[in-house]
Amino acid sequence: MQKKYSPEKFPWLPTGAIVIFLLALIGFESGVSVTERPELASAGVMAKAYYALSLFVVGGVDLGTPTGGSPLGQIMVWTAYFGAPILAAWGLISALLNALSPQLWQLKRLKNHIIVVGDGELSISYLRVLREHDRKVPVVVVSSGEQTLREEFKHSFGAVVVSGDITHEFFLRQLKPERARKVLLLDNNSLRSYEAASVLLNLVPGIANRVIIHCANLRFMRSMANTRVAQSCQSFNTYHLAAAGLVRSQMLHHFKETDPKDVVIIAGFGRFGQTILEELQRSAIDELDTVLIIDKDAQRRVMVADEQMEFMGGYRRELFDGDVANPEVWERVRRDANVEGNNTVFVLGTGREEENLRSALWLRKKYPGAMVIARSSKESLFASEVGQEHNIVSISIAQLVEENIPRSWIE
Repeated sequence: MQKKYSPEKFPWLPTGAIVIFLLALIGFESGVSVTERPELASAGVMAKAYYALSLFVVGGVDLGTPTGGSPLGQIMVWTAYFGAPILAAWGLISALLNALSPQLWQLKRLKNHIIVVGDGELSISYLRVLREHDRKVPVVVVSSGEQTLREEFKHSFGAVVVSGDITHEFFLRQLKPERARKVLLLDNNSLRSYEAASVLLNLVPGIANRVIIHCANLRFMRSMANTRVAQSCQSFNTYHLAAAGLVRSQMLHHFKETDPKDVVIIAGFGRFGQTILEELQRSAIDELDTVLIIDKDAQRRVMVADEQMEFMGGYRRELFDGDVANPEVWERVRRDANVEGNNTVFVLGTGREEENLRSALWLRKKYPGAMVIARSSKESLFASEVGQEHNIVSISIAQLVEENIPRSWIE
């Protein structure tokens, strides 16, 4: 890993200090004395320990040179004589460089590193997965976040943390993108990420297959699909990763186990609901009988999605304008579609986590044979426990993203 001048990056410093201290103490205990303190040979162990520690004082305590004792003991003391001040001086220099922390010093020797741009949960999720796979690859995080978050990047993930405008060529050159293994633009500002990718493509020929763009705005990402940047680099939305993982890990197996074709009710047709339907059309179109979409603004949301997302045939689609918290909506669903069988899947995917979980419990009681999925944003121990107790599939966006980050992004 690229060395960063801080104690955390030099784990051998405390180990070296202990070894040098023990060398001096054992040498003194073996009978070695010093010319300026001849009484040391007969002194107690605490006095010898004190003089062994004094070797670490830069400028030192004048003990004189080792004398007497066994040859091995003298070698040990001489080693401590030279090693202690060198180690102390190195620790002082390291602390000074860490305090100054010049970006150019940190970035000077970067090679085969990974550049991560962004302060959000996605950056933390990616770094967590990366470090589980590879603890040594150098990482640079471009962050403008609060100090606590920057410290987490440094100490939890061993990253060099820098600040700057990712769309400026001068700053990008400091990050050595031409030597980077991957560049992940994970910021929530979609336009800014595409701008940074555009600058990188012009700055570093051949870097396109190493640039990964996160687009938080799903509609914007679809609109940009035919641009040079989108077609050259790899772009994604977190909900795409989550939806693909959910369909593959949970829903496909259920579809294959049930007969006839399945009825899927998507409650909440925001980014998550839309990407669930996209993934179902991509990988399970032959398993679908009916897809029912429930949302407070279902008609408009579907019209917007229709602009960039092709709704395939082969299954029936029903729209219900209404709040998932309203029992009348579910009564209309029951009247208009056959949801009584075990070939029914309820996906509670609204942005209201409490409502998702409450509705999931209610649906589980009402339709014991159905599959019920409740979404949360972050992993929740409580929601997982409720899911296990009541046979509900409790999923979190963050967990699904981490489980489905492509291997190529961390290798």
